[in-house]
Amino acid sequence: MRFVVVVLAFVGATVSAQAPAKHFLWKVEAPNGAAAYLLGSLHVLAADSYPLPAAIDKAFEESKTLVEEIDLDEMSDPTAMMGALSKAMLTNGQTLDQIVAPATYAEVKKRAAATGMPLLALDRMKPWLVAVTLMAPTLEAAGFKPEFGVDRHYFDRAKTKGLKRQALETIAYQLDRFDSMPMPVQEALLKATIEDLDTQVSGVKEMVRAWANGDLATVEKLTLTSFKDSPELYRALLVERNENWVPHVQKCLSDNAGCFIVVGAAHLVGSDGLPALLAKKGLKVTQQ
Repeated sequence: MRFVVVVLAFVGATVSAQAPAKHFLWKVEAPNGAAAYLLGSLHVLAADSYPLPAAIDKAFEESKTLVEEIDLDEMSDPTAMMGALSKAMLTNGQTLDQIVAPATYAEVKKRAAATGMPLLALDRMKPWLVAVTLMAPTLEAAGFKPEFGVDRHYFDRAKTKGLKRQALETIAYQLDRFDSMPMPVQEALLKATIEDLDTQVSGVKEMVRAWANGDLATVEKLTLTSFKDSPELYRALLVERNENWVPHVQKCLSDNAGCFIVVGAAHLVGSDGLPALLAKKGLKVTQQ
C-alpha cells in the first residue's frame, strides 16, 4: 500500500466483531498516579464498523478531556479551510503538467477521466494534493468515509457529552507538512498513490484487521515500510510530530486532566512512535 495508508493517516473497513486480545489503545501512567489513554485512529471507516470495542468506549467514558490532532470543527470553517488549502495550489500560472513527468501526468488524466473528476481543477493543485484528491472517489465507492472515522466518532461524542476538547495541531500546520516536501518527493508520492489505487481497498482491509486485533507488527509493516525510500517524509510526517506531542501528553498527566488522546495509528508504532517516546520519559505505557 506504500504511501496510500500514510497520506490518509489510516483508513478502515469493517471491524471484526470478535474481541481481540489487545486493542490499538494504550494506557499511560505517571508516577503521581495520573493516567491518560492513547488511541490509534482510523480516520476513514465504513458505517458497519460500529460499535467499536467496549474497552475503547470504557476508556473514553473514564476520561475528562478529548485530545485530537486537530479541532474537527475547523474543517467546517470555510475561511480556515480556504486559507489552509491556498498553499496547496500552484501559483504564477503554473499547471501540473509543467512540474511532473509526462507519464505521471498521463496517469493523472486517465484517473481523473475514470472518476469523472475535472482535470482543470487538478491542474492547479500541487502533486501532493492531487494524490490525496485522487484517493477519495475510490475509498468512498467502497464505503470508507471520514464521517465514520474514529476521530470524528469521539469528537462528536465529546461535544454531546460536554467534554473539554484540545487540538495538538492546526489544519494549516498539517497541510504544511506535505506542502514543505520538495517537488520530486511530491511527485514520487503522487506516482506511488496512482500505482496503489487499484489495490488499496484490499490493502485497507488488511490494515483494519490488524488494527482491530491490536496487531502492532502488521500495522508497523503496512505503514512504516512506506518511508524506506523517503526518510525526509518519515521525519516530517511522523517523527517531528510525535516529538512535538510528547510534552502535551506529559502536561495531561501533570494536570491530571484525564485525557483521551486520539491520533493516527502510524504515530503509535515503531521505535519513534508515541508509546516508545513516552516510555523513554519514564512513564508506564501499557497496551490495553
